[in-house]
Amino acid sequence: MAAEADNRSALDKPTLEAYVRHLLIWGPQIEVEISDPQPSDLDGFSIVNVRGSAGQAFQAASFYVSADGKNILRATVYDIDQNPFYKDFERIDTSASPAMGTAGAPVRLVLFTDFQCPFCRQEAEMLRDNLIKTYPDQVRLYFKDYPLSAIHPWAKDAAIAGRCVYRQSEDAFWEFHDAMFAAQKEITVSNLPAKIGELTGALSGIDALQLNRCIENKETEKEIDASIAEARALDLNSTPTLFINGRKITQQLPWANLKQVIDFELDYQETAQNAGDIDCCSVKLPTPLGQ
Repeated sequence: MAAEADNRSALDKPTLEAYVRHLLIWGPQIEVEISDPQPSDLDGFSIVNVRGSAGQAFQAASFYVSADGKNILRATVYDIDQNPFYKDFERIDTSASPAMGTAGAPVRLVLFTDFQCPFCRQEAEMLRDNLIKTYPDQVRLYFKDYPLSAIHPWAKDAAIAGRCVYRQSEDAFWEFHDAMFAAQKEITVSNLPAKIGELTGALSGIDALQLNRCIENKETEKEIDASIAEARALDLNSTPTLFINGRKITQQLPWANLKQVIDFELDYQETAQNAGDIDCCSVKLPTPLGQ
């Protein structure tokens, strides 16, 4: 028995899988994927990523494995010279996302959300009521779709429609966003097309023919799928999930608590200046107004 234990190594995938299943109580109904060992920031250890999934539900974990495979660490390694949240901050692509607030603001918020999720509705209402009113110049909020189709059967089609609106007008998208969440309790799978037609029909400055074609052909589905893939790569398994300059917040905070986090980040960025929105990639005429 001792000799058998001496030969065990966490660098062997079946051995690590058995260990993790016991550690996390993952039964046979959970599919386990284990990555190849990769170099890590911790000397003498490789990093191995483990993912357990059952349908759309999943849980991800990273383990640091010693060179001889005998020791495992489940920890986050921080570099004292770097913002502790910068890795996630850098991984989120906001280049094609609806946004509100000031471009180049010191605090960037990214919200992964779902039009059918009641907690997302509450979060949306809180942010729309308070965020820009309280921070007219200091924040920039980006909207990211993460429809959880396994439990919210009409959420993805609503996200596709929202993206079709956004293709024509960012202002109209936010009108649609507010109207969709306001109507959430009335919407079902069967009445969704009619409800989307009703809500989009009230939008100003929209080419209805072009919009309807986009929605019917699901022309923006690939954009939604890319946003879902990004959320999963960030190990998100719930909505709403909010990132504040890379700091992940999975619980729904009251506005007073969320404001404290934003204020803390504003104070920090006054000296750190290592996060925030990037006012990038626009070309403006050299007028006195910069417009």
